[in-house]
Amino acid sequence: MAIRILEWIFFFYFASHIPITLFIDLQALLPAHVYPRALQDLLRWYAEEFRDPMVLDPPVWFKSFILCEALVQTPFFPVAAYAFFKGGCKWIRTPAIIYSTHVGTTLVPILAHVLLYPFPLEPHAGPQTWRERWTLVSIYAPYLLVPLMLLFTMLFSHTYNPTPRAGNTAAKSKRQ
Repeated sequence: MAIRILEWIFFFYFASHIPITLFIDLQALLPAHVYPRALQDLLRWYAEEFRDPMVLDPPVWFKSFILCEALVQTPFFPVAAYAFFKGGCKWIRTPAIIYSTHVGTTLVPILAHVLLYPFPLEPHAGPQTWRERWTLVSIYAPYLLVPLMLLFTMLFSHTYNPTPRAGNTAAKSKRQ
């Protein structure tokens, strides 16, 4: 039962990530005319409300993460959403481990940047107080926490990582 709850969490994470990536995140890479004014306004509202200048004027390193999201992660999102919607798809284990490791390593520098970088007020105000920084961290944190949950599920769940039983002769013959 617990594994099925995790699979539903993973399904909603990947399914929701598709529109977020296509309509919000990729605005940092694509020309503005690709997006309708409403989506551009939504991004601007988010950046101003949560003091996230990286989405309006992304540093090159941040753009490289978004490029990886576009080229590597986005094709994986519908595949992973399907696998976790269906449940028990053992074939998703290795791609999920690769995905979660990749995303985890990209979120560490993002969170460090949010917490430690001395953001200017111009041209786009970044977080200035610890409260503003922790608010922004709380927005990025699920994109670290869910992939970590996914990684641990893939590594330690008997559903996705079955271990041979002590009495299993097939497992014994493989070891010899």
